[in-house]
Amino acid sequence: MSTVPLTKRGAELLKEELQRLKTKDRPAVINAISEARAQGDLSENAEYDAAKERQSFIEGRIAELEGKLSAAQVIDPATLDAEGRIVFGSTVDLEDLESSQKVTYQIVGEDEADIKERKVSVTSPIARALIGKHAGDVIEVQAPSGIREYEVLDVRYI
Repeated sequence: MSTVPLTKRGAELLKEELQRLKTKDRPAVINAISEARAQGDLSENAEYDAAKERQSFIEGRIAELEGKLSAAQVIDPATLDAEGRIVFGSTVDLEDLESSQKVTYQIVGEDEADIKERKVSVTSPIARALIGKHAGDVIEVQAPSGIREYEVLDVRYI
C-alpha cells in the first residue's frame, strides 16, 4: 500500500473520527441491533435491517480509517523548510490575474480537502500546478470556465 500524505491536523481529525466510531457509534448500533432483535420476527423488522446496515457502514469506515492511518505519512507544515518552494502542506496566497481577486489555499491530503476552509487536495489541478513554484511565479490552471492564470504572492509553512 502506498503512503497517504496527511497534515498533522488532518491525522488528528481522522484519529478523532476513528475513536468516536469505536467508542460511541459502534456500541450504539450494537445496542440498536439487540433492541430490534428483541422485537421478534427479523424477516420484517425494518429497525433491525437499518441497524445492520448502519453497523456495516461503521465497520467499513473503521477499516478504511485504520488503513489510511497505518499508511499515513504525517507532515507538520510548521516544520517544513522548503526554501520558499510550494510543497505539500504549504499555505499559498494567490492573485487571479484576470479579476485581481486574492485567495489563500493550503495544500492538503485528499481526506482533508475542504474548499470552504480553503484546503485543496494535493491531487487537484490547482495544487498540481502550484507544487514546486515560488512567490512571484505565474501558474496556469485548467478550470471548468477555461484556463485561469494566478500569480503566487506568498508561500507560508504554518
